[in-house]
Amino acid sequence: MRWIRAALAGREDDGGVTASAAETRSDPMAHTPSLQHSLTHEGAPIRSPRASEKTERAIVQSEALCLAKGVRLTPIRRRVLEVLHASDKPLGAYDLVDLLGSQGRRMAPITVYRALDFLIEHGLVHRLASRNAYIASSSTSHDRRTTAYLICEGCGDVNEITSPLVADTVLKVLQEQGYQPRTKILEITGHCAGCQDVH
Repeated sequence: MRWIRAALAGREDDGGVTASAAETRSDPMAHTPSLQHSLTHEGAPIRSPRASEKTERAIVQSEALCLAKGVRLTPIRRRVLEVLHASDKPLGAYDLVDLLGSQGRRMAPITVYRALDFLIEHGLVHRLASRNAYIASSSTSHDRRTTAYLICEGCGDVNEITSPLVADTVLKVLQEQGYQPRTKILEITGHCAGCQDVH
């Protein structure tokens, strides 16, 4: 966590908001290889040595998406999104509070939750309900198709997958049922290929 704190220490573009302030292909199940995350393990560090360039690209794409929608990626929202993109694992809201607090000041949890609500609403972040944690989306397009995550109960890896076949099937079922979803996130838990070999 130290390297993320250090990286963010120089980005005081949110005005140093503290807890007393408020924010006014052929394979139908192709993996997204650039989005492998590990869930929290006891004492496991957050590490992603090449995160800055990848994160900056994702932020630029996110800002373009927000601009096209006529909404703002405020400094606080941007910082939350940066930390999620830089992390190699999903993060809980209070993990984000800790990481975003700089120079001994703690950001208000409500501020982080409001930023997360905005990012989720616009498809930039997803909440993994089974882990009560948040993960940056690998896609920053207008496409609001179904997103699926494979969550390994053995090693904790989380892989975002893209499957037009699954997305189209879910859409068809929703249309047949006349159902209007708020989110379309599938979480599939089990054991990855590596963990199956050792169990």
